Amino acid sequence: MSARRAAALFLAAGLSSVLAVSCSLLQESQKYLTKENIDKAGKAASVARNTFADITEEEEHYIGRSVAALILSRYKVYDNPQLNSYVNLVGHAVAAYSDRPEIYGGYHFLVLDEPEVNALAAPGGFIFVTRGLLRECRDEEMLAAVLAHEVGHVAAKHGLQSIKKSRLVEAFKLIGREAAAKYTPEELSRVTEAFEGVLGDIAGSLIERGYDRRYEYDADVLSVKYGTATGYSPEGLSDFLEKLAAGEGEGRGVGWFKTHPAPKDRLARVEKRIGGMKTLPLRDEIRLKRFRQHFKG
Repeated sequence: MSARRAAALFLAAGLSSVLAVSCSLLQESQKYLTKENIDKAGKAASVARNTFADITEEEEHYIGRSVAALILSRYKVYDNPQLNSYVNLVGHAVAAYSDRPEIYGGYHFLVLDEPEVNALAAPGGFIFVTRGLLRECRDEEMLAAVLAHEVGHVAAKHGLQSIKKSRLVEAFKLIGREAAAKYTPEELSRVTEAFEGVLGDIAGSLIERGYDRRYEYDADVLSVKYGTATGYSPEGLSDFLEKLAAGEGEGRGVGWFKTHPAPKDRLARVEKRIGGMKTLPLRDEIRLKRFRQHFKG
């Protein structure tokens, strides 16, 4: 079984459990409803389920977990518990000052053992950064800026917006219709195929195509916002982009350079935004010392 199909099967099963609760509650309440009212409620639910905005946080979490499984089937985890713990510390700090500080299942940060410069943010708060990207950071401000950028993708639900709406509608129609029943092999295959497409849309955006340029620019704006609110200097992002711009084309890896707008374009926008700020948080020597301790070697 392919990694994508296994992840889709897991996703379908997870969402079935979420929707089955709603079905059982509906069945329990049917004795208090007339057939006419039940039909009206069913039609209303069908219309609501046809809109992207009605994905619940629980469903977003299950979608993100399945996308994370696909990512981990392609990349190895960097075996350094102390570094992973430190990245989570900084990541959770900026997430706490984001527009979505509390999400179903919480935020999860993980370092991937890859030399390419890249970072990936799956729906539901599953965020990955590569060892190659961490090597580009020279202080905690830069690290916080990168993580805040990825948190911005999650907070703005950019990953979910990369799903083709027609595919999402079809997937939820299938799973909603069968949530309270046992799947036959044929039905299970249809549901799994539908969600394979959903996962493929998101994974393709994260790993192969990248998000739309407007999403990347929006995430930069949110990085400045969240980092500053946490107490980090927003210049961490401009310094990071400047470093990438200086080394663009040196063969450091295709990840960030392939799926993101040119660092020079992003840098100009970020510097303009920072220039309009009245006061900036200062870099902290304690944070720099902590960064060097965890990045030693």
